[in-house]
Amino acid sequence: MAIQDDVADKQKAIQSRQDQKDAASKPAGEHKQAVQTGLVDQPAPPFPSQHLSKPGIEAQMELKPRFMAEHYKGSGKLQGQVAIVTGGDSGIGRAVAVLFAREGADVAILYLNEHEDAAETQRCIEAEGRRCVTVAGDVKDMEFCQEAVDKIVAEWGRLDVLVNNAAFQEHAESLLDLTEERFDETMKTNIYGYFHMAKACLPYLKRGAAIVNTGSVTGLKGAEHLLDYSTTKGAIHAFTMSLAANLLDKGIRVNAVAPGPVWTPLNPADQSPDQIAKFGAATSYRRPAQPEELSPAYVFLASSICSSYITGVILPVTGSVGE
Repeated sequence: MAIQDDVADKQKAIQSRQDQKDAASKPAGEHKQAVQTGLVDQPAPPFPSQHLSKPGIEAQMELKPRFMAEHYKGSGKLQGQVAIVTGGDSGIGRAVAVLFAREGADVAILYLNEHEDAAETQRCIEAEGRRCVTVAGDVKDMEFCQEAVDKIVAEWGRLDVLVNNAAFQEHAESLLDLTEERFDETMKTNIYGYFHMAKACLPYLKRGAAIVNTGSVTGLKGAEHLLDYSTTKGAIHAFTMSLAANLLDKGIRVNAVAPGPVWTPLNPADQSPDQIAKFGAATSYRRPAQPEELSPAYVFLASSICSSYITGVILPVTGSVGE
């Protein structure tokens, strides 16, 4: 037993020394700072305790999302192409539209009714020297999707990239809180909308074209209080992989980006002011992403210059190690 006691004493001594180091390196009450790995420091919790009315207007956010990606230099990766971005008025969609324009694409924005945000996105795209049209409507409506796509192609003569990004999200504490109407709104916006847009665009897409869908970390892991939203995001991931296989012989690639928490109007239009103040703090980065940290991933997947040998991939950009 003496040997075992010696081993135990040795382990206790090791533990004691580490405890002392821990106490010295972490004063009581000290919290780790948010992680910054880019050229600029991005905002971190605590955020303004704000709650927006749906669908969420970016212009009304106290802390505006960062979307311009000022250090990103375009190099013609989408030169002369035409792209459609749904939900392109704000958030991730706006950031993607701006970078697509910087890479040489004309961009059409589809959005619900956030006219002020859409006008600002159009201004930013045109400031990049490219054309932009904005079309208001509901992607749940197949007729609207078809008419919008037909109009854009008639005006610009081609279509090369579709970004499916429009979404509806509202939390629920219990499955019993989800009515049929509410479940339908989430499902038909998030997955029917992607289906409608892909179907409307497909006749115009040629070899080298790309579809990029917005998935979510919630579609990879689930989310306790986003039962319907997570379900649709999982469906989007499966839709992405299935459509990729279906369209590969046509030379059309289909991929998805699965973001973690991102500072966009979607979240303060869902969560309470107390929750939004600490939004993103549970990630490894201890902060949410800004839209400009997501948009280069969409450029990568949209451009055949960058990703001609990639299809059916769900690219996680979650801010957490191993996710």
